[in-house]
Amino acid sequence: MKKQFLGTLLLTLSIAVPIPAMAEVDVSIGIGIGLPPPIIFPAPPAVIVLPDTDYVYVDPDINVELYFWGGWWWQFWEGRWYRSHYYDRGWAYYRYVPRFYYDVDPHWRGYYREHNWYGHRWDYERIPNQRLQQNWRGWHDNRYWERQKSWDVQGYQRRPQPQMQQLRRERQQQYQQRPEVQRHQQEMRQRQRQQQVQQPRGQQPRPSQVQPEERGRVIRPQYSPEGGGPTPRGEMKKEKPEKKTKRDEGDKGREPRDEGRHEGR
Repeated sequence: MKKQFLGTLLLTLSIAVPIPAMAEVDVSIGIGIGLPPPIIFPAPPAVIVLPDTDYVYVDPDINVELYFWGGWWWQFWEGRWYRSHYYDRGWAYYRYVPRFYYDVDPHWRGYYREHNWYGHRWDYERIPNQRLQQNWRGWHDNRYWERQKSWDVQGYQRRPQPQMQQLRRERQQQYQQRPEVQRHQQEMRQRQRQQQVQQPRGQQPRPSQVQPEERGRVIRPQYSPEGGGPTPRGEMKKEKPEKKTKRDEGDKGREPRDEGRHEGR
């Protein structure tokens, strides 16, 4: 009788907890950050690919910063980034700025309306969601839109790399100056200070959770403006020198050991 009662209780609890809420438990819950409101789509979105990007797709029919890149849908809302494998649900907070974002021209909607990309006719193609999901990886790996389609821009010529790098720096500065981004960064700093105050004395603070790399894809987490994040590749890490023993002190005059080695990651 007790076993039957416990089984009924567990079943009731599992039904009472919504499945989407269980699936979306991640770092956003731990730091008290909410999720964006749902976007209502009358039909699956048909996207276009943006020239001069690392294959970033956008839906020009909605007034929301929604992007598809690297197998994920990305949404920017109230100074924060979210991502999901679905365009209309399953959003989870993403701590860093996606790497593709600084390649996105902030005026692309105007170019879309005018069918003009920097003085050249832009006959963009609308891509149904099903076709996008089936082909985005191959298009990226084969550089399809760039090599075979020339981004659907007549007379397209890729801008020089120094110019692209300068544009990225300018867009990064513009992003940091956005009021919603500054508010979010201030909120994050306040939460970090509160966590440090609440940390029990003598206990080491836990390292911040870092978004893992998407293996086999081009996604790599960016470094947080507030600090933290993974160690950049190529950074040298010093080894701690070994403690000298009495035997070492007695070996004075001999050739010293190389204790100043650096090991590259």
